Amino acid sequence: MAGPGAGDSRAKAGAGANDAEARAEAAEDGGAPAGRVLVVGDIATDVVAVLPAPLAGGLALGTDTAVRIGLTPGGSAANTATWLAGTGTPVTLIAAVGADSAGDARLAELSAAGVRPAVARVAAATGAIVVLSDPQERTMLCDRGANQLLPVEHVVAAVRAATSAGSPRDAGGSGSAGDAGATGGAGGAAWLHLSAYPLFDPGSAPAALAALATARAAGLRVSVDAASAGPLAAAGTAAHDWLRGIDLLFANLDEARVLVGDPAADPVDAGHRLTRLARTVVVKLGSAGAIRVDGDRVVRVDAVPVEVVDPTGAGDAFAAGLLAAELAGADPAAALRAGAALGARAVSQLGARP
Repeated sequence: MAGPGAGDSRAKAGAGANDAEARAEAAEDGGAPAGRVLVVGDIATDVVAVLPAPLAGGLALGTDTAVRIGLTPGGSAANTATWLAGTGTPVTLIAAVGADSAGDARLAELSAAGVRPAVARVAAATGAIVVLSDPQERTMLCDRGANQLLPVEHVVAAVRAATSAGSPRDAGGSGSAGDAGATGGAGGAAWLHLSAYPLFDPGSAPAALAALATARAAGLRVSVDAASAGPLAAAGTAAHDWLRGIDLLFANLDEARVLVGDPAADPVDAGHRLTRLARTVVVKLGSAGAIRVDGDRVVRVDAVPVEVVDPTGAGDAFAAGLLAAELAGADPAAALRAGAALGARAVSQLGARP
C-alpha cells in the first residue's frame, strides 16, 4: 500500500524489473534465507483507478473521467508478505479479515502465493481501499474494516508459535501455505516486519505494539515501515515511542522529515537523526534512489527509471526485496538494490502484488 517515495513516479524504479533479477539480487553475497519472516498488518481489497494525468488536473469533478480500473488484492502487510514469498523467503502474515467472501478470497490468494496466513476472522467487513493512481503518485481512500479489530491475543499467540520449539503453524488462524523449513529461532522465525498502519488506529494499535514486544522478547530482529506521512504527523511524538529500539526503519523522504520534525531536512541528515530511534534507517528517495544509514556509514543506490503503470504497493515490494536479501546475507548495497528491483517491478503493473 505504501509507495517507496514521494513525487516522481519513476521513484520506485530499481536495478531490474523481473523475477530473475530480483531473485539474483536477493541471493547476492548470500544464499537461502536464514529464517522465516513474520509480517504484521493489513489485508485489503484494492479498487485501483489509474488516471491518465496527475490527480490535481486529471479528475473532472461533477462529470465523468475515463480511467483504467482494476480490482486487486492489497493491504500493505499482505503485499509485502506476497512479494517476500515470491523471493523464496518463508513468510507468515499475521492479520485479520472479515468472515465474508472478500476475506475468503484474500486468504485463498495468500495461500496460493506461498504465504502462510495466521489470520483472525472477525466480525467486520474485510478492509477495502479505493486507490486513485496517477503518473506521479497514488492517493488512497481507506476503510480498514476488519483490520481495526486485529486481536492482541491472536497476534501474541501467532508470534510465539512461530518462535517456539513446537510447530510454527498459525496460532488460531486460517489456512497455511509453505513449510516450516527455516532456521533462526526454534520455530523458524528470524524477523518480524510491521507495516505501521495498525499503529495509527486505536483499535489495532495494541495488537501492533504487542507484536513488537513479543518479537523482541523472542530475540527476533524487528523492522517497521513508516507507511504514510499524514498519519505519522497526526501521531506526533508517539511515533518515536513506537519506533524506539527497532532494528530497521523504512521511510520515504516525506515520512523521514515528519519523524525528525523538519520539512526541509536533508535525506542523509534525516537518516542519521532517525538512527537515534532505529539501529538502521533506509530512506527511499524516489527517482534519486535510496540510502541506508548505519551509524556513521551511509550507502546509496541509484534508481533506474521504468515505465510506470501504477505506483501502488511499490514501497511494500521494496521492503520485501531488501528483507529477503538481508536474510540471505547480502551486503547493505546489494540489499538496497534488491529492494529497488522489486519496487521497479511493482510500478510496472496494475496492482500491488506480483
